[in-house]
Amino acid sequence: MTVRPSRKQARRDALFLLYQTEVTDMSMAELVEGQRLREGYGPDEFTATAVQGVLDEREALDEVIARHSTGWTIERMAPLERSLLRLSLWEIVSGTTPPEVAIDEAVRLAKRYSTDEAGSFVNGILGAVQREREEADG
Repeated sequence: MTVRPSRKQARRDALFLLYQTEVTDMSMAELVEGQRLREGYGPDEFTATAVQGVLDEREALDEVIARHSTGWTIERMAPLERSLLRLSLWEIVSGTTPPEVAIDEAVRLAKRYSTDEAGSFVNGILGAVQREREEADG
């Protein structure tokens, strides 16, 4: 029987894989195998698509994040928050997840795995990005 994680779990899995690419020298194959050993299942379709999407679009995502992160360079951000911002922004721009859901989930994950301040930081940046997108759509 194949275990299929919920979307929340798949998002958390994607976040952890992206975070690990930031802080280790392990290959994606090694990271995926580590997930299989730790969780008892490998990445589902959402996780795999999200991770690949973020890795493929990282430069463009970082440019958007940098434009909206007053006083913080991408390099200065903690790896978890940086990975979370990239993932959430990818979800929004790819149309995979409604913006309000992506932002809410990002804040929830930031508060759970980092700090309340990280939740506010993530919310501020993603909120600014979404306001800009709404203004551009007219």
